[in-house]
Amino acid sequence: MMQGAREGMMNGLRRLVAAAMARDLCAFVVPGPDVARARGLDFPAAGLHLSTTPRHANVLLIVGPLPPELVDAATVTYAQMPRPRAILALGATDISPLPTADAAGALSQSGLVAGVTELRRVVAEGAFSVDVTDFDAAALRTRIEYTCPMHPEVVSDKPGDCPKCGMTLVPKETSAGGHASHKAMETMPADPPQAAAHASHDHKAHGDTTAQYTCPMHPEVISDKAGKCPKCGMFLVPMEDKAEVEGGHDKHASHGAHKGHARHGTHQDQSGHAQHGAEPNAAAQYTCPMHPEVISDKPGKCPKCGMFLVPMEDKAEAKGGHSKHASHDAHKDHAGHSAHVEHGADQEHGSPGEHGGHGGHAVSQIDGIEAHFMSMADLTRDQPASPDGLKMEWIATPFGPFFPGMPGGLGLTLTLDGDTVVEAQARSLAGSALGASPDPHTLADRMADLTPLAPVAMRQLVCLALESATGQDVPLDRATARAAALERERIVSHLNWLAGFAAQVGMIPLERRAATLQLAMRSADAADVARRAGPIRSLLHRIRATPLMREKLAGIGQLDNTKVTTGPVARAAGVAADVRIGDPVYTALGFGAVIQSSGDAWARLHQRCDEISQSLDLIARAGAIETPVPGAARSASGSGVAEVETPRGPARLRLTLDAGRIAATEITTPFAALSGLIGHLTVQAELADALTAIGSLDLDPWELAP
Repeated sequence: MMQGAREGMMNGLRRLVAAAMARDLCAFVVPGPDVARARGLDFPAAGLHLSTTPRHANVLLIVGPLPPELVDAATVTYAQMPRPRAILALGATDISPLPTADAAGALSQSGLVAGVTELRRVVAEGAFSVDVTDFDAAALRTRIEYTCPMHPEVVSDKPGDCPKCGMTLVPKETSAGGHASHKAMETMPADPPQAAAHASHDHKAHGDTTAQYTCPMHPEVISDKAGKCPKCGMFLVPMEDKAEVEGGHDKHASHGAHKGHARHGTHQDQSGHAQHGAEPNAAAQYTCPMHPEVISDKPGKCPKCGMFLVPMEDKAEAKGGHSKHASHDAHKDHAGHSAHVEHGADQEHGSPGEHGGHGGHAVSQIDGIEAHFMSMADLTRDQPASPDGLKMEWIATPFGPFFPGMPGGLGLTLTLDGDTVVEAQARSLAGSALGASPDPHTLADRMADLTPLAPVAMRQLVCLALESATGQDVPLDRATARAAALERERIVSHLNWLAGFAAQVGMIPLERRAATLQLAMRSADAADVARRAGPIRSLLHRIRATPLMREKLAGIGQLDNTKVTTGPVARAAGVAADVRIGDPVYTALGFGAVIQSSGDAWARLHQRCDEISQSLDLIARAGAIETPVPGAARSASGSGVAEVETPRGPARLRLTLDAGRIAATEITTPFAALSGLIGHLTVQAELADALTAIGSLDLDPWELAP
């Protein structure tokens, strides 16, 4: 039953409103427009608008059977849609746990038109239905859990503090299934003495008449008393005079127990205070991961931010020379550290060149990198992990499987430091295992059905592997016609990618033209291809001549020829890698590999444009197009191997026959190789550039799993 807008009787006004809703149907496509276009669906021709977000759609359009991992995602998507909302399923019979489809049809253009017609009637009659019943699904059941903003792996069922850094846990929603397991939250230790001393510190001794407190991470938070930041949970710290901080002493919070600082300049050896860090049996000292100037003789919390202090590393002692100098257990009668007038000028304490003027207490560096002027990604690059695994400011952000501009079915997780990508992971949520097939015809049909973005290439792969196993010879004219079918698919695939990529970079007119030509080319014969060659070449010329496209893509997602070795992505980086090179059929058609050199997103766009133009020429030379169909295996036995240059790169199939039946298959597709490039393209890139670079790869999550 359709999820109506609200309960109530259908009066005259509501009938008018419902009729208007029925005329203006807006659909969110699952698994994505790219898959829908590949299956030949023309939405404008059916009177259906598309939305890039489910919150602006009133129709969930399901195209074909959904892989199991996409079902829950589709359920959550439907729950996000505002009422009235309806479901149109094409070629999908079982869509549970979603409600029963309000309209259904075959997975074809005629099925789409019939489904939309039925849907208009359903919306007109049910937009204000009184029999509205909502649905329930495990994917929609949520519970409140609590996590650390700095350590997302820390999850608790109740509020509290992070056992790693001490920050206040914040609530988040999670699915009913939750996490597979959560370790019991560690018991938080009591606040260290430093924190208590910091809170009760006599600021009048420092000349402060009215003490105020602020957050180290949120300076806009100001309070008249000590406490925690309401935004991040860090301890508030006293607001300090800027000149005093810049003077390098930073109030010496950890010097609170120092006495007799006059002894500080009586060391026998003044050169770098070597005696301070050279004791082999010196007691362990602790410092703050965010404030290295804070040093203590025992574990506890940082008085500035509330994080747990961690043991100081030998490296820091060796390099700093004076790293332990902040705590100085033996110092007595420090007289409050009010301004340390004599501390910087006292010759007994060493010259600035020898001691650094004590300024190292206020300005922390890691191998010469100043934290205040570097992103966290730059700051921690090539540095050993913190003892507690802290990755400050890093947030793991999921994209997909229905993210606009990304391939439908792609699961993408980018770890961000601000808007900079520091880690990237991708996996297919739509790929399927090939499974068993009794005969070559069934195998070809199954492979074509499971790979909607490259069905002809899969059929050609089965044909060539079967012919290799049985020793069959194919006449040259037929072989060139089958190659022409593969080149037509290359044109269709590149145009389909171009439509999605144009939408991603904001070139909407280009998206529409590419989508229209792609749909027209899907089933075109050689004569139709010749007639549409002119508009296609005109589109390619426009793309190459658009300065805005070059500005958007040049330098984005740079890859050199050592990172990639196959497919259009490799050829865009100057690698002449192509299965068609040396193939007798393609040699007869006059094929020669086309390549670019720069290896960026602009080169990959340019490469695919050149390949479209080349495929038009190859089809014209072939003179005919024939969809590959496997021959009869009869009672043959043997093994055959075939390799095909698909639109995204080489695919390889090993086929074993036993008395005419398929005994075993092994397949390799380009997705694994291409998805492995995502890290090279995205790490240290800004988020917008990273997504553009990923889009330029033309990933196909629907490829068959090995």
